[in-house]
Amino acid sequence: MASEDPSVSGVSGRYATALFELARDEKVIDVVKADLDKFSALLKDSPDLLRLVRSPVFGADVQAKALGAVLDKAGIAGISANFLKLLAANRRLFVVADVIRAFRSLVARFKGEATADVTVAENLSDKNLEALKTALKSVTGKDVTLNVNVDPAIIGGLVVKLGSRMVDSSIRTKLNSIKHAMKEAG
Repeated sequence: MASEDPSVSGVSGRYATALFELARDEKVIDVVKADLDKFSALLKDSPDLLRLVRSPVFGADVQAKALGAVLDKAGIAGISANFLKLLAANRRLFVVADVIRAFRSLVARFKGEATADVTVAENLSDKNLEALKTALKSVTGKDVTLNVNVDPAIIGGLVVKLGSRMVDSSIRTKLNSIKHAMKEAG
C-alpha cells in the first residue's frame, strides 16, 4: 500500500503504514486521526514541544517522560499515545510530523478523499470555501479536504495544489508573467 503513494515512503511511511493498519484492524481510524491532529496542533502551538521532538539532545527516556505528561494533559490515549511513545523509545520522534502527514494520506486514500493545499491572499468566506470544495470534487470525483494557508504576498487569487497537480492563479504570478513578457519584447 505504501509504495503506491510517493508521500508515504521511508521511515515515516513505514511507521504511518503500521499505525494505519493497526488502527484499521482495531476500527479506530477516526479516533487515531483525531488524536494525531490534536498532537500536530500542539506541535504548532508549542515551541518547547517542537524542540523536545526535534532535538537530538534529549534522550529517549527524557522524551518519553515529557511526552507522556503532554499526552495525558491533552487527553491522547490508547493506540495513538502508545504509538507516539514508541516513536520516542525508538528515537524516531523527530519524524512525527512526516508520520502524521503520511497517516493522513493513507486515511484519505482509504476513505476515498483527497486533500488540497490552498494558498490565498486573505481568509475565504465559508461560501467561497464550499464553492472551492465543490469545484475540486467535480474535478477529482472525491470529497476534498482543504488546507488553507493565508499568504498576502500572492496579492490576490489563489494557488491550489492537489496531489501532483498545481493551479496558480495568483496575481503575483500573473504580474511576473507580464514582467517577463515585457522584458522579452523590449
